[in-house]
Amino acid sequence: MTIDWRYTVEDNLGILSVAGYLGPEAVRRFTGAVGWALARGTGPVVVDLTELRSWSAEGQLAIAEAARRLADVGRSLELAAIPADGSLVPTGDGPPIPVHPGLAAALAAHGAQRAEHVEVRHEWRTTGWPTGNQAGA
Repeated sequence: MTIDWRYTVEDNLGILSVAGYLGPEAVRRFTGAVGWALARGTGPVVVDLTELRSWSAEGQLAIAEAARRLADVGRSLELAAIPADGSLVPTGDGPPIPVHPGLAAALAAHGAQRAEHVEVRHEWRTTGWPTGNQAGA
């Protein structure tokens, strides 16, 4: 099992949406998605876990490592809508990772709103991500 992801850039805020199961088999793909976000955006990255079914300890550690990678270049990582069990394995040696109850709360914390009628400036996704009405690469 692996994950699918979509990365959008809106108003100097990156949103990395992840779907599926973030387990040991998906860590490499998640790490690649974070690299994509590093190369194509600026400002904070909100990892939207609304569509994530679950995560393993390895997946959670990959998130902590992503927070370190972003911090190394002066960016932050935040989580939105963590899986139902609400657990997050803290590593204790990395940057703090703010957790929001959902994507709307994360956007509000940054003074941004996601309007469905406004086109996203940039979006990239895996081929398994549902296309909806937005264009991707």
